[in-house]
Amino acid sequence: MPSLSHVEATARGALITVESYQVDLDVTGSDERFRSHTTISFRATPGAETFVEVSPARLRAVRLNGRDLDPGTLVDNRLALAGLAEANTLVVEAEMAYSNTGEGLHRFVDPADGETYLYATSFLDNAQRVFAAFDQPDLKAPVTLAVTAPAEWAVAANGELAANPRPGRWEFAPTAPLAPYLVTLIAGPWHVRRAEHDGVPLGLWCRRSLAEHLDADAEEILTVTRQCLDRFHELFAERYPFGKYDQAFVPEFNAGAMENPGLVTFRDDLVFRSAVTDTQREQRATTIAHEMAHMWFGDLVTMRWWDDLWLNESFAEYLGTRVTAEASRFGRAWTTFALRRKGWGYAADQRPSTHPVAPEEVADSALALLNFDGISYAKGASVLRQLVAWVGDEAFLAGLNAHFAAHRFGNATLADLLGALSAASGRDLSGWAGRWLRRAQVNTLRAEVAVDADGRYAQAAIVQTAPATHPVLRPHRIGVDRYDADGTVTRVEVDLDPDADGGRTVLAGLVGQPAARLLLPNAGDLTFAKIRLDPASADAVPLVLPTVTDPLARALLWGEALDAATDGERPVAGLVGLVDAALPGETEVVIVEDVLRSVRPLVDRYLDPLAREAALLRLAGAGERMLATAGAGGSRQLAAARALIDATTDVDLLTGWLAGRGVPDGLAVDTELRWSLLGRLVVLGAAGEAEIAAEAAADLSAAGAERAARCRAALPDPAAKAAAWEIVVRNTELSGRLVGAVAEGFWQPDQAELTGPYVARYFAEMPVAWPRRTAWVAESVAHLAFPRYAVAQPTRDLAAALLARDDLPAGLRRVVTDLDDDLRRALVARTAVAAAAA
Repeated sequence: MPSLSHVEATARGALITVESYQVDLDVTGSDERFRSHTTISFRATPGAETFVEVSPARLRAVRLNGRDLDPGTLVDNRLALAGLAEANTLVVEAEMAYSNTGEGLHRFVDPADGETYLYATSFLDNAQRVFAAFDQPDLKAPVTLAVTAPAEWAVAANGELAANPRPGRWEFAPTAPLAPYLVTLIAGPWHVRRAEHDGVPLGLWCRRSLAEHLDADAEEILTVTRQCLDRFHELFAERYPFGKYDQAFVPEFNAGAMENPGLVTFRDDLVFRSAVTDTQREQRATTIAHEMAHMWFGDLVTMRWWDDLWLNESFAEYLGTRVTAEASRFGRAWTTFALRRKGWGYAADQRPSTHPVAPEEVADSALALLNFDGISYAKGASVLRQLVAWVGDEAFLAGLNAHFAAHRFGNATLADLLGALSAASGRDLSGWAGRWLRRAQVNTLRAEVAVDADGRYAQAAIVQTAPATHPVLRPHRIGVDRYDADGTVTRVEVDLDPDADGGRTVLAGLVGQPAARLLLPNAGDLTFAKIRLDPASADAVPLVLPTVTDPLARALLWGEALDAATDGERPVAGLVGLVDAALPGETEVVIVEDVLRSVRPLVDRYLDPLAREAALLRLAGAGERMLATAGAGGSRQLAAARALIDATTDVDLLTGWLAGRGVPDGLAVDTELRWSLLGRLVVLGAAGEAEIAAEAAADLSAAGAERAARCRAALPDPAAKAAAWEIVVRNTELSGRLVGAVAEGFWQPDQAELTGPYVARYFAEMPVAWPRRTAWVAESVAHLAFPRYAVAQPTRDLAAALLARDDLPAGLRRVVTDLDDDLRRALVARTAVAAAAA
């Protein structure tokens, strides 16, 4: 269907004002379709012409101001509306198709018990797949929803349940004004837990087959919800503005969560059915806080168009992390942010597809989808943290509260928010915004020092640089930590002036001081910038890192080492040595997990087969030592066990654990750990279809089906690869999540010869496969199915030939461009290693 352009949205927004939606859905019919009846009241410039979006399986009838329109005039998803009056009523009756892609009204049959569940995702422009809508974010209106469903079901929506006049009929009160992309409902035999806090009704929803797992964690989830709600009420003058606060954990969801006011939807992977680490619990808490932040940023005040996406996601990312750290037991959320979230942001900002946090223009809604990335989330949040460090928290919050008051239940732009923040802080933020929000790419902050014969600093400076392609230097307020030989740590704070001395800021206070063992720029992680240690500090990291008591500082040191290896400045083998030496003693589980998660792709892509084999042995050895020193049970033991499983080639150990032999005390070989063990055995050729089928039969769940699909795609067998590839490029019957699991399992670094013929097939067949799926699913599958381990110039040549075409969808072009750049980096690193060896 055609994508709504910014020009079209602006023109339509100037013509009409939507006053209300009345939506009546009937989901009691077939398994393929549901009935949708929409009444839209809107005002317009008399005599104007515009269009409404609707994407039906069958358009049954249309009436505008009492006159019938020809349903045959619907072109793609657009229905022309001519001769508008000042006050208008549009009625649209349609049959809509259920989806299996997590968009529109998704229909899911639970393999665990055969029960059917529905949930609606209207994001980004999928409201029109549920009801007729002026599907753009600045045309907000109250929504009154009614649903006819099987009497034994439960139904929930954005609004409060207003009446239940007869069994099988749910009628909801009108909502506050909502953008169409925020409208949702759930329907099915849901399990629900209810509570209340500070006058706000709370609800937790999940499938019946997950009820015992939700019940086990309900108090933790509700505690986090209450704590976050209290903290937001402390920060903001405007209380939570949407009545009830339901949180539904739904199957086969594409994103982590969606901020629908009154009914937030989460992927139900966050209902843990097996043992998890505290990092995973923290991630769930941060996701809860992130979505709650959207109740103000995105829902109460909505961006006018998608070029101001940062007003939604950057603020929710910043406040979600901040509130989690301030209000919950997960007080080290900024440590996780420093490694996991900022690592995502740094990677996105250095790729060819980088874009500003707040781009000047997003031409249409299809292009807007591409900006839901590490830049809009993690970089934007980091930029806000830097702004708070610069203007002060009091002024920052005062500006936000003024912004809410000025645009309550309306729309706003970058200029609106900057005006409120400038007024509150007394600073003109236009220059700051120009450098931080309107310009792309990341700066690098390098420590440069010279030490005299007496062991004192003769010179010390932080030098800021920018890539030649994006030559912008920025103002940074950072900390610089000195780690002395006696264990003393001292910090100085410094403002880096981008216009002074070519980006060089002298650390005058250090000159003449005894040289530290290690000098750490950006201590406290207050800015968004890559860092590089001076050579002496880099050499000292293996000795100093185990003695650093601050987990955030350790995260920064690990991040610097990972980034230097990714950039090819230091060898991956050296990074593996650092892991072997320092990680077994690490007490912060998120650091263990994220370092290993980041190191493994570098090992698989940057090292030749022999070097890779040696690196995996060292990683497995590190996992064994972590496991030996971890206490029975708990997050550290589970993280160590996962690390060992991922790296080991010891088939006897893996099969023994799977059979319950030799398992460390306290380690539960539960459902998820069993799939991990089996997945590794499959890759090693030590388990096959019979074992996968047996495990799937014991785990009749949606998650089990995904794990089995991934294992089958990973089988080192030509027939299995052929079947998996057929699913990746042609199958549209399976859900997007299942196809993604197949694509994820297909490529294995140990199977280069087996998968070699599919490298060229990816570039030949993915353009044909793309249009068969919705944009979100197509992008995910194209990303997961990319031949990421085929690190060779011929792979890049194939990518270049594909990118030379002028008919590629924008999403596919971005996927191939970015992942080809990852191949470029890997080839550079391999070349550097070969040159050094020569």
